Amino acid sequence: MLNLTLTFLVVALIATFLGFSGIAASAAVIAKILFYIFIVCFMLSVLLGLTKRV
Repeated sequence: MLNLTLTFLVVALIATFLGFSGIAASAAVIAKILFYIFIVCFMLSVLLGLTKRV
């Protein structure tokens, strides 16, 4: 999932340099959403991993 976030971030940066502001904004929003989903999944896996060991 982090790979998708980085891919959309790169697409947003390239689109910005080429002048496609609509595509850049959309890709940046998607990257931001995927990043937050990744963070939530990571935190859940850490918490579940800590509780299983006890």
